[in-house]
Amino acid sequence: KNGTRLLCDALASMSKIPKVLISASGINYYGNHTDRERIDEDSPAGSGFLANVCREWEQATAPAEQAGIRVCSLRIGMVLSPKGGALKKMLPAFKMGLGGRIGSGKQRTGWISIDDLIGIMHAALLDERWRGAVNAVASQPASNRELTRQLARVLRRPAIFPIPALLVRILFGEMANDTVLADLPVHSRRLVELGYELRHPKLEVALNHLLVKQPTRK
Repeated sequence: KNGTRLLCDALASMSKIPKVLISASGINYYGNHTDRERIDEDSPAGSGFLANVCREWEQATAPAEQAGIRVCSLRIGMVLSPKGGALKKMLPAFKMGLGGRIGSGKQRTGWISIDDLIGIMHAALLDERWRGAVNAVASQPASNRELTRQLARVLRRPAIFPIPALLVRILFGEMANDTVLADLPVHSRRLVELGYELRHPKLEVALNHLLVKQPTRK
């Protein structure tokens, strides 16, 4: 938060201000919502540590916006990439056939392929319609059970070793409820309005693209 505020103060004080600032926030802005079927950009901020961090992070961009800079706050879902993030951490166990759902597996989360996230950022840089909050997520959130099943299918491995929620809470403490056990059924109304076409709208398509070696074209 302090770093973003310092940056935005500096941008606002420039004699020639930049046209746009993209702020990377997260879907944890909305908090844990097991009682909702859908969350989008119209939904209010949630409660909890990560929700508060995201809210304050976005508020720190106020000096830039007040100076006339177009600010787009991307609330980014779970980014799928074999080179980093949650997917990279999951891959070793799943490749050995030791993967499984976490807790009940019913908890949902908005996700986005790394390719689409880059595409969204590129569009946000160039298109003046992109301003305010935009949920950077695919068309449908995925449950942990679905993610487990699709990942195992793409890797052609079983996924029969669930991790109990109690063990997750022991390992991660209170943060477990805000992260791997959080229910975040996040959609993006704004991506539809802005006409952004997802390269990988479905989870299976995204995982196949990221993890299955593509044939070399001559």
